[in-house]
Amino acid sequence: MFNKSVCVFCGSRPGNDPDHAQAAETLGAGLAKAGIRLVYGAGDVGLMGTVARAVQQAGGATFGVIPQHLVDWEVGKTDLTTYVVTETMHERKKVMFMNCDAVVVLPGGAGSLDELFEVLTWRQLGLHKKPIFIVNSNGYWDSLLGLLDNVVAGGFADVSLLDYITEVADAPSALAALQDCLA
Repeated sequence: MFNKSVCVFCGSRPGNDPDHAQAAETLGAGLAKAGIRLVYGAGDVGLMGTVARAVQQAGGATFGVIPQHLVDWEVGKTDLTTYVVTETMHERKKVMFMNCDAVVVLPGGAGSLDELFEVLTWRQLGLHKKPIFIVNSNGYWDSLLGLLDNVVAGGFADVSLLDYITEVADAPSALAALQDCLA
């Protein structure tokens, strides 16, 4: 039985660095071991599939949300604890976010960036106070974090924007941070 849920944004592709898949496996297994339900995009491919399978193999709960138009493309993983099909991408993000207590971002592409920036913007606007963690596996997100510094330095956001994201080096660090903030 889970008492907390974490939304994981990550790639629908595995990427070129095998450490990213290892981070997804470690995070998934750790979430299950901690009794934390995975909320994610319901794909069975890339890092999304890796994290979900790791949760399942460790006996954890999974909550997947996928828009109808991606069911075939991302190979909707229908053997989840909860599987929700939405009409739109925006609805997908809303359902995922409304069903979690924290967000973790693993390496990913444009979709992961879209998801991150939506929840970051909602936080900046005061619409939530859920913690957002970026797993900077092998420095994958260094450029993004530098861009956010540049946004603040350029006067396009208050320095508080940088406080809304917590960078962690790896999946074990993310799990430890989640244990602290969800306790």
